[in-house]
Amino acid sequence: MGRTTNKTIERREWVPCDSIIDQVKGKLESKPDYIALSGSGEPTLHSKIGEVISQIKAITDIPVAVLTNGSLLWLPEVRRSLMAADLVLPSLDAGIDRLFRYVNRPHPDIHFGKMLDGLVKFRNEYAGKYWLEVFLLSGVTTVEVQTRLLAHYIKLIGPDKVQVNVVSRPPAEDFAMAVPPERLKEAALQLSEEAEIIVTNQSIHAQGETSARLQDVLALLRRRPCSVDDIALGLGLHRNAVLKCIEQLCSQGQARLEYTAQGQFYKALI
Repeated sequence: MGRTTNKTIERREWVPCDSIIDQVKGKLESKPDYIALSGSGEPTLHSKIGEVISQIKAITDIPVAVLTNGSLLWLPEVRRSLMAADLVLPSLDAGIDRLFRYVNRPHPDIHFGKMLDGLVKFRNEYAGKYWLEVFLLSGVTTVEVQTRLLAHYIKLIGPDKVQVNVVSRPPAEDFAMAVPPERLKEAALQLSEEAEIIVTNQSIHAQGETSARLQDVLALLRRRPCSVDDIALGLGLHRNAVLKCIEQLCSQGQARLEYTAQGQFYKALI
C-alpha cells in the first residue's frame, strides 16, 4: 500500500465510532464472510476499537476480524480491547530485530522483543481464532537461518493457523522481490507443516450474478493498485463484471493499467 507517511504509537479516536458503524451498516446487505477492521493504518491505534467491535456485534451476527501488525499487543489495554473479536490476524515477518526494522520499518519505540512478547501474551489470553500472517521477502527472510528462527517463534506463539504471504502487488521498494514458487513451498514447510500459502493473484470465480459498482472499484484502486482478480476477491464480484467496470473507468480516464515485475495492475488516476 506504499510508504507509511505518519509513524505513531499514539492511541486515540482517529475516526468517530458512529461514523465507522454507519459505514458498516451500509455494507451489511453484501453479506460478507467477515467484517474486517484494517484499512490504511494500524487498527489497534484506534483507542475505542473495543467499542467498535462491540457495536458491530450488536447489529449483526457476521463475525468480526481484526487485521493487525501486532506491534501494540504488548499493551494490556490493546489486548483487552480485542477480546470480543472472532478472529485476530497479527503479523510476524522477521526473527531478529535488525530484519524486523528492515522489512517492517516500525516506529522507533517498537522493538522486536516487545512485539514478540505481546504476540505470545495475547495468544495466552485470547479465546477466539488466532491466525498468524508471515510475509516472506526473497533473499532476506527466506534464508534457512531466518526461517528456522521464525519457525521457533511460531511454535512459541502457538497460532491456530499460519498464513504465508509474499510480494504480489507493486511494493514500496523496487528491490522487494517475491519468493520463487518452489522456494516458497520449502520455506512454508519450514515455518510450519500446516502453513497455508496465500496466493492473491489466482483466479477467483464468484458464484451468482453480482453487479459491479464503479465507485466501489475506484475506491479500492485509490487505496492500492490491484489486479482484476484482486478486485473480484476484494469486492465479491464476478471477474467478468470487474472487467466491464475497469474498461469503463479506463475509458473515462479514472484508471489505467500498469505493467510491473509482479504482473498487471490497475491504478486510480483521480
